[in-house]
Amino acid sequence: MQVRSRHPSSFGVARLVLTAGEVARTGCEAMATSYGVTSSGSPRHGGMRALLGDSFPESTYTAGPQGGWVDVAPGLPGDVHTIELDGGTGWCVARDSWLAAAGTVRLDTRWQGFQPMFGGQAGFLAHVTGQGQLVLACCGALDVHELRSGEFVTIDAGHLVAYVDTARSRLRQSEQGRSQSLRTGAGLVLDFAGPGRVVTQTRNPRRLSSWLHAAGGH
Repeated sequence: MQVRSRHPSSFGVARLVLTAGEVARTGCEAMATSYGVTSSGSPRHGGMRALLGDSFPESTYTAGPQGGWVDVAPGLPGDVHTIELDGGTGWCVARDSWLAAAGTVRLDTRWQGFQPMFGGQAGFLAHVTGQGQLVLACCGALDVHELRSGEFVTIDAGHLVAYVDTARSRLRQSEQGRSQSLRTGAGLVLDFAGPGRVVTQTRNPRRLSSWLHAAGGH
């Protein structure tokens, strides 16, 4: 699979270019596909942001004998970002940031590395491994923090998109007395120590949703 992005920064779209018989998995329904691409699965309305329980609602698209393409876009205004998985290093991805992946990529919501964080329960992060392209969605603009050894950064969970699993991390409450949720990441922050890469978004999807809900009530 190859990924070609367009309309960067605010309204990103990812085109997944497939060879004959190749499979792409998406966390939302496609905007459009070339003729001959077949699909299966029916993610809940809103794609990854409608996650319930441990499962990842997804659609699978398979190219026909002539190959084909699939266009996908984030549910909220923002950019798209592609990570090339090398089959060795894994990534930890916020559930609502997963947009698409090659069929050779695996997503695990109960990775043992998260047990100290979530106590074995499914939380707001998933672990991604395998080889091939992983396409991430962000709300607003996207930032990449390249941490050197000895560098530290604290990220609000609502602004986290993904981080390489070789980076050391610690999950904690952001403010004393503030409500928190391991399922959504509300009220939580992560402390990271380099070396490693951390991908963030400039807008918090939960805050945007709350603002829209409040504005719609007037």
